[in-house]
Amino acid sequence: MPVLHNRVSNDELRALMLAETEPRITLSFYKYFRLDAPQAFRDALYCAMTKWGVFGRVYIASEGINAQISVPQSHFEIVKTILYQAHPALDGLRLNVALDDDGKSFWVLRMKVRERIVADGIDDPSFDPSDVGHYLTAEQVNGMADDPNTLFVDMRNHYEYEVGHFDHAVEIPSDTFREQLPMAVEMLTPDKDKNIVMYCTGGIRCEKASAYMRHHGFANVYHVEGGIIEYARRAREQGLPLKFTGKNFVFDERLGERITDDVIAHCHQCGTSCDTHVNCANQGCHLLFIQCSSCAEQYQGCCSAICCDELALPFEQQRARRAGRENGMKIFNKSRQRLSLKRS
Repeated sequence: MPVLHNRVSNDELRALMLAETEPRITLSFYKYFRLDAPQAFRDALYCAMTKWGVFGRVYIASEGINAQISVPQSHFEIVKTILYQAHPALDGLRLNVALDDDGKSFWVLRMKVRERIVADGIDDPSFDPSDVGHYLTAEQVNGMADDPNTLFVDMRNHYEYEVGHFDHAVEIPSDTFREQLPMAVEMLTPDKDKNIVMYCTGGIRCEKASAYMRHHGFANVYHVEGGIIEYARRAREQGLPLKFTGKNFVFDERLGERITDDVIAHCHQCGTSCDTHVNCANQGCHLLFIQCSSCAEQYQGCCSAICCDELALPFEQQRARRAGRENGMKIFNKSRQRLSLKRS
């Protein structure tokens, strides 16, 4: 019986990945389709991908697959064939290749079966996720970006929007996708007759969001095919002006892909121009926030003087301090004041 999960420590796996000399390609992909035996599908795919050195994060559910993976360059065509043949619905699957990639995005393969490939909170049995809006190519996106009767709607989290977004896009200020969906309906109802263009990182959230908007009576709903990643790639290939400004947040070790040179965010500690996301170096905190190089040096990679002091303690004292601590959602959210950085 093959091993169907990882048995090596994260530290060892990360060291092995960093020691690799062969280039890797980072990919993201998703597909909504009916999967009758998600666990069996997961086990077969895990074995096949492990054989060819694939790392990454893959979620599988009865509604489909959502994945971000890192593939050795020499195995790219093999892995693509494995995916295309894994299920009839995946034949010809669109693979979004990372734009700003050093191949060090993942160091282990984690493949999980979940109830949904995107946590949406939808429990309406009449909702049809296949009744999606119209796909838009990069050229069509640019055409609609200049249309005064069109609204671009960002279906990502606030910290993603903060570092980069389409020009004049509407932000749905939320920490989670499940919160965003009803908020989007409420916020956009006064503009129900306009063209609504929804977008996200790779397309998975905005595709479902477009179906949700149609379910609630919005007629002119569109979404960016392949999300920001595919839009930027196609726009560059075709020599089109980029309507997305700043950085595209990604959920791997890179924490961002540079789309344009514009820096539109600010350090959460000193306010200087900066769009570098980091996690607090104090593992008892691990807050995701934006930090400039000067503050990184001053606070030793921590979000506050308190965390800096805690990090300097012996490990056992750190553990004692963390015992029973309620951390909550560890994302800095200035607008909603759920969390605040503790300044000295």
